[in-house]
Amino acid sequence: MEAYTSFAQVYDLFMDNVPYEEWCEYIKSLLKEYKIEDGLVLDLGCGTGKLTRLLEDAGYDMIGIDYSEEMLEIAREHQEEGSNILYLLQDMREFELYGTVRAVVSVCDSMNYITEEEDLLQVFRLVNNYLDPKGLFIFDLNTVYKYKELLGETTISENREEGSFIWDNYYEEEEQINEYDLTLFIKEKDNLYRKYEETHFQKAYTLEKVKELLEKAGMEFVTAYDAFTRDAVKEDSERIYVIAKENGK
Repeated sequence: MEAYTSFAQVYDLFMDNVPYEEWCEYIKSLLKEYKIEDGLVLDLGCGTGKLTRLLEDAGYDMIGIDYSEEMLEIAREHQEEGSNILYLLQDMREFELYGTVRAVVSVCDSMNYITEEEDLLQVFRLVNNYLDPKGLFIFDLNTVYKYKELLGETTISENREEGSFIWDNYYEEEEQINEYDLTLFIKEKDNLYRKYEETHFQKAYTLEKVKELLEKAGMEFVTAYDAFTRDAVKEDSERIYVIAKENGK
């Protein structure tokens, strides 16, 4: 797993097209469908805490875990007075809580950053361990279709006054790994721009493999949806949401 470092400075700037409010409404609807309308919820891979804050505003007691110290610094900077969000700097493959939670949510393809099956299995085991009995686990994934047909071998770029980025993608089909080579130009003093480079890796998992690992971890697979709908996963789904339940320790 690669922690966000220099990209953390401009993450929210370049992610301002992400409809976090709509994503939050979708997740809230899933939580409430399973009778989780309040209580303690963990945001696993919380980044700069946008979703974490929205879920707190919706009445949930929030914990946010992320592996990037830089991202969590930004999350804490945006924490409003009176907020009780607990942010923890931890690797999701080894995370520890003080007790159990009613639900765990994880979005923005955080699970795709787990590039080894054994590590993803360990994450699922830890989630199962820290969930209340029959507690809910909701997470999203970029699909094999998205990496293979849409992202792989493409370059995405954006130029703004505050900064620019060039994002080169390379998909290795045999290993199902997508490499992101990210070049950033971030504005500093005197209108000068400093260049930063980062490389990130994500793994594509089939839904069948995710089901297998969830069940191996002791969890109950409940369902999966084409993202932001209640429709079944399709061959050309780009992002899916998976719902699982705690099923005994």
